Amino acid sequence: MNKSAFRAFRIREEHGQYRAGIEAMQVGELSPGEVLVKVAYSSLNYKDALAGTGRGRILRRFPLNGGIDVAGHVVTSSDPRFPPGSAVLCTGSGLSETRDGGLAEYTRLAADSTIALPAGLSLRESMMLGTAGFTAALALLRMQDNGQTPALGPIAVTGASGGVGALAINLFSGAGYTVHAISGKREHFDWLRQLGASECIDRQQLGFSGKALDSVRFGGALDAVGGTMLAGLLPLIAPTGNVALCGNAGGATFSSTVMPFIIRAVSLLGIGSALTARPVRERIWQHLASDWKPRDLAQITRREVTLDQLPGEFARMLDGQSLGRTLVRIGSD
Repeated sequence: MNKSAFRAFRIREEHGQYRAGIEAMQVGELSPGEVLVKVAYSSLNYKDALAGTGRGRILRRFPLNGGIDVAGHVVTSSDPRFPPGSAVLCTGSGLSETRDGGLAEYTRLAADSTIALPAGLSLRESMMLGTAGFTAALALLRMQDNGQTPALGPIAVTGASGGVGALAINLFSGAGYTVHAISGKREHFDWLRQLGASECIDRQQLGFSGKALDSVRFGGALDAVGGTMLAGLLPLIAPTGNVALCGNAGGATFSSTVMPFIIRAVSLLGIGSALTARPVRERIWQHLASDWKPRDLAQITRREVTLDQLPGEFARMLDGQSLGRTLVRIGSD
């Protein structure tokens, strides 16, 4: 590798054949953008595992570097908001979909998608949070903006042992909510309680009745599962409560009635973090660096890996063996 080259986890599809792995690249090959960043950290999300193995149609063009999260230091910039040497981050915003992502030693970002690292967060902490933390915080913001309060009752968090779920437990409990964690991994219940869950529920023992409306059990929910889980939760939500939907691990479709919505005024809120407008992004990152900063980031970040270890980590995630967050260390903080 020559001195001007850098390493990247690059994803290709050629003649219908998928392949991905570490490649040497030049800066000139990166997607266009105003801000060139020397990457310090990225993180792994389920979406990264799908993209990195070809198990999901995530990329909209090829080739691209993987990684929907990135944090590092500015090398060069044509935007005065991000002078050389400043610390920045980016989540979503087309990374590893339409432009090169963060699983590389360098990346180039669009200025309007670049966020200055807020005081109160290190680059490492920002990627412990990453898209998962941003998603959980966006759910809390949208639910509170729509009238959710602790007085309505406990918040159900599904997929509780995953990155979004674990961070949501810490985040919502820190914000004054009682949290009930729903997971199929009973062996992790003690850990979930340490993060702030007051009750842990085995998803196999929920016993949904199938009624259009049932006895109120939760004040609201953050659902990363979808499918039958979402259909079962809706009849259990308190009047004017919110269900924030951020994933489809249990299926992309669900069957329900209008009764929770028109009788109890339950709201179903879509949480699409990748398309969040810049003012809202800045508002959320300021919260995550201050009053909403999860108190147990070190416990939630269970693994730290390098670029060379990515294939094994992708396999673990897709096999359902991941727990909490996985940080990718690329450069120096």
